[in-house]
Amino acid sequence: MESGKRHSQVVTDGPSRAPARAMMKAVGFTDADLSKPLIGIANTWTEIGPCNFHLRTLAEHVKAGVRAAGGTPLEFNTVSISDGITMGTEGMKTSLISRELIADSIELVARGNSLDGLVCLSACDKTNPGVMMALARMDIPGLALYGGSINHGHHHGKSLTVQDVFEAVGAFNAGKIDQKEFQAIENAACPTAGACGGQFTANTMATIMEAIGISPVGLNGIPATDEAKNQAAFRCGELVMDLVRKNLKPSQIMTRPAFENAIASVAASGGSTNAVLHLLALAREANVALHIDEFDTISARTPTIATLKPGGLYTAVEMHQAGGISLLLRRLLEGGFLHQDCLTVTGRTIAQEVAAAPETVGQQVIRPTQQPFKTTGGLVILHGNLAEEGGVLKVAGSAIKNFRGPARVFNNEEDAMAAVNAQKIVPGDVVVIRYEGPKGGPGMREMLGVTGALAGAGMSETVALLTDGRFSGATRGFSIGHVAPEAFVGGLIALVREGDPIDIDVATRRLQLDVPSAELAARRKSWTAPAPRYLRGVMAKYANTVSSAATGAVTN
Repeated sequence: MESGKRHSQVVTDGPSRAPARAMMKAVGFTDADLSKPLIGIANTWTEIGPCNFHLRTLAEHVKAGVRAAGGTPLEFNTVSISDGITMGTEGMKTSLISRELIADSIELVARGNSLDGLVCLSACDKTNPGVMMALARMDIPGLALYGGSINHGHHHGKSLTVQDVFEAVGAFNAGKIDQKEFQAIENAACPTAGACGGQFTANTMATIMEAIGISPVGLNGIPATDEAKNQAAFRCGELVMDLVRKNLKPSQIMTRPAFENAIASVAASGGSTNAVLHLLALAREANVALHIDEFDTISARTPTIATLKPGGLYTAVEMHQAGGISLLLRRLLEGGFLHQDCLTVTGRTIAQEVAAAPETVGQQVIRPTQQPFKTTGGLVILHGNLAEEGGVLKVAGSAIKNFRGPARVFNNEEDAMAAVNAQKIVPGDVVVIRYEGPKGGPGMREMLGVTGALAGAGMSETVALLTDGRFSGATRGFSIGHVAPEAFVGGLIALVREGDPIDIDVATRRLQLDVPSAELAARRKSWTAPAPRYLRGVMAKYANTVSSAATGAVTN
């Protein structure tokens, strides 16, 4: 049988490698260990926040699986930024930037040590796409395992997630709840380790990881603190050795049809708009041609068949209990919305993997495609003079078809948040938050603080929000993000003035600033780009190299 030791022999074999072997023996490896395939366990563990907190323990089970299957695991760590903790602060600008750093750091360790395979453990918004980008870039046998969702909290018979805390801020500031209720929601919302508990960005990306085939079907949705997660981790350790021996690579799995399956899974589950950004970036790493408008095309033909927070009723744990990601994919397969022959990391096709997906009797979370919650998916791509390259709108959970109102213009998130908290935003307004794009932020902050406060104040369906930044997967309401070109590079959003009429029409995919062209030309002559916010360090490096959100905000 082929051992799979295709790369690491340059590190471990022969008389000239004695110094390397001596260094590795210093930390406990034996000659027998070094004769086996070396498998990197890329861990995104951190104790800053719950999402990745449990991954250190989970890694031990992965390593045990690798050893049992004849390999030698070598665990290493990379960074993680908690969106929930940094949200609304300057630190949130580091979140998207961390995606690139995660991919880069895994590449450096895997390339530097000539690893034969990879198991990547991830659990939050940017670690999930970051590890997938690294797998695609390195193209050595490997897979990813998502750490799982946090358990939902309980308060007055309601299932809580961190979304409820963000919305409680708005409710408290609007006088709708008192301090005691506010504190009770804060204390109850996040009871365990694990990623934010709705179909927010982390769980959306976990769905994608199974749909695209780079995670074993049925394992990502297991909640973080469930004992079955440890068994899943052990299985992944075994499975990577199969991949290494067969030399089955990510490029054979993350193909163009597999990307279409991934987009369909987002559309069907009412997933996060961040999936657009991350799949565009992943496609670039995988050398797969993908355009932002294809998200609209696929979403338009894919029904919404799950009712998940923030736009729906249930949490990720409740989805798992109903049948999970496997059931969602099975429903899409049965309805003819998946390419069934795409390979997965088990060596089996996606159709083979989901055909026998279980379903809990009487569950209300996931429907057949013939009886959807909505006949189309949750994502829409808008164009117009305000978004020549595109803007992303999540329509899952929103009934608004068109919106026209006066612009309320803010040059950063903090000023917009202050206006919301001071109750200076009224129904009918179009809140414009600019200079928060990939270059201008830099880093495309998410606006969950603002959208949560608006929702908590009861204005999620009466106010529109438009930004060249991003939205959290927990955002609900009529919110358009990723507007490109961004303000910092002279996109038309930079020329919007207070009170300008803005037209948004979902049916025609139109996002238009209703100002005469001569007036806009005059404004452009007087516009100058603001000074960069950072002149050195990783933030400046990112701002100087990042692309448009319409191409995934990747660095070149």
